Amino acid sequence: MNIPGVVDRRPAKRRARSAALQVLYEIDGARHKPERVLEDRLKQGNTPAWVASYTRELVEGIVEHKAEIDNIIATHAPEWPLMQMATVDRNLLRIAIYEITEEKKKTPPKVAIDEAVELAQIFGSYSSSRFVNGVLGSVMDTIAAQEAKDLQAAES
Repeated sequence: MNIPGVVDRRPAKRRARSAALQVLYEIDGARHKPERVLEDRLKQGNTPAWVASYTRELVEGIVEHKAEIDNIIATHAPEWPLMQMATVDRNLLRIAIYEITEEKKKTPPKVAIDEAVELAQIFGSYSSSRFVNGVLGSVMDTIAAQEAKDLQAAES
């Protein structure tokens, strides 16, 4: 996007999601304290303020809502127990579901899903992008059904 006065934050958000994925991966794998991992990660390299801010927002939000997010994942991927799921896949799902459910005013669901699938292609295994897309598609179907039900109830 090249509109005067408008800042394109897509690359910054992708960098923030990538950094958040790395932080969440370490938290999951090494069981380090989230605050320490986040601060260490943000100190590495030259992280622009906006990227650092969104990374922090994602990680802190996911840590705060982890139980609810993990319940959504378990509901929509019942064949895959959460702790048997690939760490990258599990954390990409957490990021996207957090953005879809908690950050919906900042990130359209389609963008959250597309970004999760693209990051799965970069960081995940051969089948990660299909798995992530399938689970998130199921999540969106459930959300759409609930919104339709709520709308119908409101009209009655």
